[in-house]
Amino acid sequence: MTAILTARNLSKTYGATRVLHGLDMVVAAGESVAILGQSGSGKTTLLSLLAGLELPDEGQVLFEQQDLSNLGVDGLARLRGKSMGIIFQEYHLVPSLTARENVTLPLEIQRVRNPGAKADALLDRVGLSPRAQHYPHQLSGGEQQRVAIARALATDPRVLFADEPTGNLDESTAEEVESLIFSLIAEQGLTAVVVTHNQELAARCSRILTLHLGRFK
Repeated sequence: MTAILTARNLSKTYGATRVLHGLDMVVAAGESVAILGQSGSGKTTLLSLLAGLELPDEGQVLFEQQDLSNLGVDGLARLRGKSMGIIFQEYHLVPSLTARENVTLPLEIQRVRNPGAKADALLDRVGLSPRAQHYPHQLSGGEQQRVAIARALATDPRVLFADEPTGNLDESTAEEVESLIFSLIAEQGLTAVVVTHNQELAARCSRILTLHLGRFK
């Protein structure tokens, strides 16, 4: 097993509240891991630490043996830009940009040649070519999440993080988006870390870790 992500004795406190308590985990390259737990269990905090969006108070997160705490702000931004894709529950699309422009944005930041062609191909793959020139407010929740998925995959990341990716969608749309995400994970051979409270979504992953009050059960 080749580890791509490793957490060692990971702890995080906000104010007087300790959210994570000395967690250890290893994610192998190519596997999909669900972090399952109810609201308040620390799932999103754990994902934020694994993706380098926040740093732990104690412990380490290693991406292929690189300690994220040692990379600095610019180093973390470069690592995320090249090696990580993130799908959020709230989509986090740029409201002033079209669907196509939202997908093109990370490619332009990474100075990829001909970013428009890559964005068009991704929007076609997620079934949104006819909506490419629409702005987020003109799209349904499911369509916005599809744009977010395309954007997350634009730079060919090695690890895909998904934080409650279907949490804001109705049941039918959620099932469609789930199937799309896992089809893309399989097609691209991605490592995936999926945070969810949904048992059915978690069951699509190759391994489930259950988090309760900041500790793995």
